[in-house]
Amino acid sequence: MGTRRPGGASSSAMDRPAGAPEDRRALDELFSATYEELRRLAASVRRAERSQTLTPTALVNEAWIKLAGTPAVARTSPLHFKRIAARAMRQVLVEAARRRLARKRGGPDAVFVTFDESLGDTAAWADDLVGLDEALERLAALEPRQAQMVEARFFGGLEVAEIAESLGVSEATVLRDWRAARAWLARELRHER
Repeated sequence: MGTRRPGGASSSAMDRPAGAPEDRRALDELFSATYEELRRLAASVRRAERSQTLTPTALVNEAWIKLAGTPAVARTSPLHFKRIAARAMRQVLVEAARRRLARKRGGPDAVFVTFDESLGDTAAWADDLVGLDEALERLAALEPRQAQMVEARFFGGLEVAEIAESLGVSEATVLRDWRAARAWLARELRHER
């Protein structure tokens, strides 16, 4: 039995090769323990999307498929796992949005006519999500901590205290970064239109 390290992993767990069966079991247990919370987070992220192509359950399951490919994720703390899951959900949502924009018939420049107004918002939402993702990538190049914080808050639904703990900063810093990042992203997204 090894010594405990920050994040809850023991030194023997950290020294094990990635992908060991123990890591896979630990990842399965971590996912099972956090499944309902991830599903709740997915539902809160999905409220902004008007289309019904990905249910919260489907979003969590798609994120799980991404996470299952890296069993070493199980070596992280539950809080860090939620940040990683937020990144996976972001990737799933952006991939779905890009697929919607690149439909075989017409691609992103096609004119979509419908009598159901709620369906017309789907393409606009997909475009907005792809734009947000691209703006977040630019923000990450300038202010990585702010980009991580926006991702954790928007895609992962983490609270200010959880973000502060995971980033090792004060809650006041998170709130200040949140305001600055939101202003920067709003400006960037306005310029894209």
